[in-house]
Amino acid sequence: MSAHNDPRAFGRVAVLMGGTSSEREVSLNSGSNVLHALRARGVNAIAVDGVPALLAGLQRGAYDRVFNVLHGNKGGGEDGVVQGLLEAFAIPVTGSPLLGTALAMDKIRSKQVWLALGLPTPRYARLSPGDDVCAAAEQLGLPVIVKPACEGSSVGITRVFALDDLEQAVALAARYPGELLMEQLVVGGEYTVGILGDSALPSIRIVPSGAYYDYHAKYLAEDTRYLCPGLDDPGAEAQMRALALNAFEALGCGGWGRVDVMRDAAGNNWLLEVNTAPGMTSHSLLPKAAQAIGMDFDTLCWRILEQTLSGGGQ
Repeated sequence: MSAHNDPRAFGRVAVLMGGTSSEREVSLNSGSNVLHALRARGVNAIAVDGVPALLAGLQRGAYDRVFNVLHGNKGGGEDGVVQGLLEAFAIPVTGSPLLGTALAMDKIRSKQVWLALGLPTPRYARLSPGDDVCAAAEQLGLPVIVKPACEGSSVGITRVFALDDLEQAVALAARYPGELLMEQLVVGGEYTVGILGDSALPSIRIVPSGAYYDYHAKYLAEDTRYLCPGLDDPGAEAQMRALALNAFEALGCGGWGRVDVMRDAAGNNWLLEVNTAPGMTSHSLLPKAAQAIGMDFDTLCWRILEQTLSGGGQ
């Protein structure tokens, strides 16, 4: 059997999940699904909960490669810490390298890179403690979104339509570490584009039953609709996918991920953020996009892991 068909080629695979970030529960769910999928294909996959447990295993020489499904920052595996650790141990890991994960986790620096390259992203203000948030909102123009600069899964986000609501929005976002990001609210359709290798998967338009695609709609609701491909016009679809891939690569990302995009009423695309370790739950979007091109969940996990057989520390 060739290396790419033989599960023994992967050796001992740590499926890294859980951790201590605000997205722990989602990560445990994702990791459990990945673990099951890899084992179903004959891979020697081992569940590992969090970075300290990973480090202990690395010191014992227990793993040959890592499938990273930690989500989030500060104890999650999406801020470059895990990637740097594994680079030091010369252990291949799925997903983006250190620079890409660190940049993508920081929404402010992501926007700075995109703007430098002329890629479209909503206007924003960077807020430090004590800054005049009302002045920032008036400068951007309401409505705005206030969110932590380094969190995912819609954690700590508020849409602000009136200045009176700003104080509460800032208080919620400030519960999370790091700077705050205020950006113009783009009114329009919400889309996401999955990335696998050097290709963009079909876009997905997200249509929540409520006003927004929030944490509840992402992980709990059963009535959120997902349209894939998200755009009927093949030209517009190709344009959005090309923009997403460009934005992903601009941040130094690679392997697999997801790019969130808003599309306004005039048909303009606006980049929001890149997720370098997307959810792999029953509600998750990357598996839905893979399914649209005939790739089942087990195959998707195999394809992601397969990328570690070339490069990635070997």
